[in-house]
Amino acid sequence: MSANVQLVQEWYAALARGDVPAVLAPLDANVQWTEGEGFPCAGVYEGPEAVAQGVLGPLTTEWDGFGAVPGEFIDGGDTVVATGRYAGTYKATGKSFACDFAHVWTLRDGKAVRFKQYVDSALVQEAMRP
Repeated sequence: MSANVQLVQEWYAALARGDVPAVLAPLDANVQWTEGEGFPCAGVYEGPEAVAQGVLGPLTTEWDGFGAVPGEFIDGGDTVVATGRYAGTYKATGKSFACDFAHVWTLRDGKAVRFKQYVDSALVQEAMRP
């Protein structure tokens, strides 16, 4: 297993533990983090602090049990693709969802410099509708 795949695997493990410092540590100071269109945190975030405030904050405060569980890692050298399942319950509606995701990570010198999310946002949006 490559060091890049290991870094990405450790990121998901830190996310599952709720270890925010360990989640942010492998992100480059200028990471370009893209959440998919239609996802609750859709948009592009630059830097770890923006990811923490714009993505991690809302997902932990607005959702119960939100999780991203990876299933497969595809090693492309400086690019790692992780596929898996999201699940959670939107607090405002009490509705749950589960759907597949694909995350494309670009890594350089032991840091994530780019992240792009692909997700079926319609399933997430349905959980958010009253």
